[in-house]
Amino acid sequence: MTTERVRGVEAVRGGGRAGLRDVAELAGVSHQTVSRVFKDHPRVSAETRAKVLAAAAQLDFRPNAIARALATGTSRTIGVVSFDTTLFGPASMVSAIERSAREADYFVSVVGLSSPHRRSVAEAADRLRGQGVDGIILIPGHVPADQVVRHLPGQLPVVALGTAETVASASVDQYNGPLTAVRHLLDLGHTTVHHAAGPTDWRDARERERAWRDALAAAGAPVPAVLPGDWSAASGYERGQALAADPSVTAVFAANDHIALGVLLALHESGRRVPEDVSVIGYDDITEAAFFTPPLTTVRQDFAALGRRSMALMLDLIAGGVSAPPIGVVIPTELVVRRSTARRS
Repeated sequence: MTTERVRGVEAVRGGGRAGLRDVAELAGVSHQTVSRVFKDHPRVSAETRAKVLAAAAQLDFRPNAIARALATGTSRTIGVVSFDTTLFGPASMVSAIERSAREADYFVSVVGLSSPHRRSVAEAADRLRGQGVDGIILIPGHVPADQVVRHLPGQLPVVALGTAETVASASVDQYNGPLTAVRHLLDLGHTTVHHAAGPTDWRDARERERAWRDALAAAGAPVPAVLPGDWSAASGYERGQALAADPSVTAVFAANDHIALGVLLALHESGRRVPEDVSVIGYDDITEAAFFTPPLTTVRQDFAALGRRSMALMLDLIAGGVSAPPIGVVIPTELVVRRSTARRS
């Protein structure tokens, strides 16, 4: 390395920020060549590319995202607009999208909203457009996706995580999973299954309740009154107390694992054994479900697959434009049998 190049490296290490010319000087190439390397230009030899990348690593050089966006016409950033990110489902979806985006060499910019009002959605969209995102993935939560989509900019590709008619979408099958869960309990000899439901303003909760009703009706089993509430363990505990007080209750399908956790505690405190006296099934397969007492039988939602499919849809839209009619991808669920369910004695 020449004395001049050594001084250049030392200057950068002394507090300055490395630029293209610094990398070019250290690698012994032109700054145009460095630019081509970071634009993935095909007419750069493997040897030259390796030298440039080694020099960039030595100088801790990172291409300026704004400059790259201006040069390539893409920011390689996907915007995510999400509601109710404190809940397990939406939070898991965001995490899955981020993992899938990294695998595709994309960044993710997340805007969490507490309100579906037009102004909030429009402000979120403006913020993301200001960042130059290449598309928006929408996690609508309890709000119908199509209701939110109309507030998003039409110039950008949009993918909804949930059922949608106006844009491409990826969703988890919220019907067949509960259907399988209830049938599992009936196959174990339970004459009926009680349901600790999710909040009625959530489509997912309504679909799970509909599947529960249909499974019981198809089997000719009695359909007990629904116990409504929210998604929390505290709500499950309150409903679990009512279930525990009814000696006829032998099987419970909870709309999510947190509700099931509350039900399990209420049954335990009342002296009702799980699964000897009451079988319990949850929904989601949260990380802690295998460590409940007893380990929880539940319906697993494959959020990793949901993230991959949503990113695949987004990349297709970016590459080829908006599809007509919009594509809808549905991810199947899986019943995970653990020790909270047993044959009725």
